[in-house]
Amino acid sequence: MSDNVRAAIWMLGAIISFSAMAVGGREVSFELDTFEIMLFRSLIGFVIVLIIANFAGTFNQVNRDRLGLHFFRNLAHFIGQNLWFFAVTLIPFAQLFAFEFSVPIWVTLAAPFLLGERLTKLRVGAVFTGFLGILIVTRPWMAGFSPGIIAAALCALGFAATTICTKKLTRTATITCIMFWLTGMQLVFALVCAGYDGDIALPSIATLPWIIIIGIGGLVAHFCITKALQLAPATVVTPVDFTRLPIIAFIGYFFYNEGIDVWVISGAILIFAANYVNLLSDPKTGLKVTT
Repeated sequence: MSDNVRAAIWMLGAIISFSAMAVGGREVSFELDTFEIMLFRSLIGFVIVLIIANFAGTFNQVNRDRLGLHFFRNLAHFIGQNLWFFAVTLIPFAQLFAFEFSVPIWVTLAAPFLLGERLTKLRVGAVFTGFLGILIVTRPWMAGFSPGIIAAALCALGFAATTICTKKLTRTATITCIMFWLTGMQLVFALVCAGYDGDIALPSIATLPWIIIIGIGGLVAHFCITKALQLAPATVVTPVDFTRLPIIAFIGYFFYNEGIDVWVISGAILIFAANYVNLLSDPKTGLKVTT
C-alpha cells in the first residue's frame, strides 16, 4: 500500500471526527458560546495528550523549536475553529462544509511557494473541479451573504494556514510535540477569550457527553491529519477531506431535516470525482491516470 493511500485512510479518521464535532457543536450551542466550547475541547485534548505522552514515553519529544510557527498555526486554527462553531449553528451542515472545502484551493495554490511541492495541471484541475462542486452545493448567489455564510467562508482561510503550518512542522516536529502545543496554546487562547468577562459557563449533564465528543474528536482529527501529512503532500491530503460533504449532508438530512436536492447530489459527485483524480495524479500512489 502506497503512502498516499495510507494518508487517505488516515484522513477518513479525520472526516469521521470532524463530522462528530459538527453534530456536537450544534447540540451544545444553546448552552455554551464558541469560546467556551473551545475551552473545554482544548482542556480535554490537553489532558489526553499528557496522559498518552506519559504512557508512551514521548513527553521528552516536546520542545520549543519553531515555537513561533506553532503559535501562528494554533492562533490561525483557533480563529478558524471559532468561526466554524459559530457558522454550524446558523447554516446547514452541507453548506458549512462546502464553504470550508475551499481550503484545498488555498493550500494547492500556496504549496509550491511555501512548501516546495510540485503543482501539476491535473492536480489544479482536480481541485478546481472540486471547488465547482462546492459552488453547486452552496449556490452562494442564491443564499446571500448572511453572518453564517461569511463565517464559513472566512474559517477556510484559518484552516488553510493551519494546514500549511502543520505540513512545515511535520518535517522536524513529532506528533506529540505538535499536539502538545496545539492543545496547550489553544487552551490559553480560549481561557482568555471565554473568561475576559469573568463568566465562564459550565456544561450541564445533558451537554457534557457532547463536549467530550468534541474534545476527543478534535484531538483525533488533528492526529489523523498530522499522520496523513507525514505520509503525503498537502496537495494530495487536503482534497480527501472533500468526502466530508456528502457524509455530513446525509447526517443533516436524517437528523436535522436538512434538505438534499439534485444540486447537493450533483455537487457531491463532482467532489468525489475531483478527489479520485487528485489521488491518482501523484506517481507515489502506484496508480496512473492516462489522458
